Amino acid sequence: VQLQASGGGLVQAGGSLRLSCVASVVSFRSYVMSWFRQAPGKEREFVSALKHSDNRPLYADSVKGRFTISRDNAKNTVYLQMNSLKPEDTAVYYCAADRQVIVSSYRRPDAYHYWGQGTLVTVSS
Repeated sequence: VQLQASGGGLVQAGGSLRLSCVASVVSFRSYVMSWFRQAPGKEREFVSALKHSDNRPLYADSVKGRFTISRDNAKNTVYLQMNSLKPEDTAVYYCAADRQVIVSSYRRPDAYHYWGQGTLVTVSS
């Protein structure tokens, strides 16, 4: 499984970006797809996940109401629409995938076997 993330960049506070992650898998719809981020000097943290079973999204409290995760199974792609960006959103954003993620583990990085290379998002104040 290979994941290719893109869409990062430099944006002013209050702006928007849309991240994309293309997965090279046969059964994309059977994978849980998630986004994590890692700021300099900090641990990798959960941002959002989209369950394959019922497509219900999960969000970290820090991004709820501002970020939207979605997936296009025909394109093997998961998206993260980020609105009302804040300087504290600055981080490298990673997409992650796995077939075997139980609900209680969605927010844990170690629950995912497959990771993209990361895309840098910088929000200026």
